[in-house]
Amino acid sequence: MNQVPSFAVVSGAQVDRVLSGREEEVVATIEAAYRLHGEGQTVNPDSYFLRFPDRPSSRIIALPASIKGDVEVHGIKWISSFPENVAAGIPRASAVLILNDAETGYPFACLESSIISAARTAASAALAAARLGEARGQRPTRVGFFGVGLIARYVHRYLAGSGFAFESIGVHDVSAEYAEGFAGYLRRAEGEDRGITIHDKAEDLIRSSDLVVFATVAGEPHVSDPRWFAHNPLVLHVSLRDLSPEIVLDSWNIVDDIEHCMKANTSPHLAEQLVGNREFVAGTLYDVLTGAITPPADRPVVFSPFGLGVLDMAVAKYVYDRVRETDGLHTVPDFFHELKRYG
Repeated sequence: MNQVPSFAVVSGAQVDRVLSGREEEVVATIEAAYRLHGEGQTVNPDSYFLRFPDRPSSRIIALPASIKGDVEVHGIKWISSFPENVAAGIPRASAVLILNDAETGYPFACLESSIISAARTAASAALAAARLGEARGQRPTRVGFFGVGLIARYVHRYLAGSGFAFESIGVHDVSAEYAEGFAGYLRRAEGEDRGITIHDKAEDLIRSSDLVVFATVAGEPHVSDPRWFAHNPLVLHVSLRDLSPEIVLDSWNIVDDIEHCMKANTSPHLAEQLVGNREFVAGTLYDVLTGAITPPADRPVVFSPFGLGVLDMAVAKYVYDRVRETDGLHTVPDFFHELKRYG
């Protein structure tokens, strides 16, 4: 007979302790999840967006997912994005994640998930940068960060943890204060001022970088000149809505999941609406991992990850297992109370 699991709460502090310094393991976890997804061993429904008529810039998103393999878990991430938080001095995003037992369906853990979400996003970007760079013949050595919030910090951390060593690092943000703050973080993280430059103009950042990381909160395209990309950089289009359809169409594009990415007015979705087809998408990151497609060196290469719930589940289960192994789980006694059908 199946047993009702205990219910545990895993704090953000515990999540951070598990993930810190284990960037390579997390990237490997993300790669394994991508492979399971590509092999049809996942269920990843559309995300559900809760929006508010009186706060159009804010939203809360539900990402349900199920993943088999060694992970073998169901779950859902509930993540909010309230951009006005930044001006108030707290992060834009907050999140929790529920893990459900694959056999009984009972929830067995609630994890603080803003760190998990940032880590899976950054690990996905680092994995793409490494595999795409290697397939093109060399890893990028000049990185530019366009948008400098929490996600940019995590992407830098995971790139460094994946063995990237940069000759120069560029920074651009609409806020000079934020750009200077991120540059300060980079100087501390790098241990030296390794060619860190704050660019006032977006064009200067892009033209001086062979790896461009977009991590903004833009709701519509704001970069529109394909000539800025004439040097054929690798672009991690993490925030999904920065590039005009013209730039997308001029580039070699991969996504994490084609159906998921072609919605919600992402840049690839706008490009699809413009030309009426998806032929400009070469394939998915899974196709790159398996060698089914190879990125060219003579065109801009753009990775646009919509963000798959199965990645969150994989990282969350990784965290849960590490916390359980160290006897650090905080369980809630009697969380499930009505367990007898007739009382």
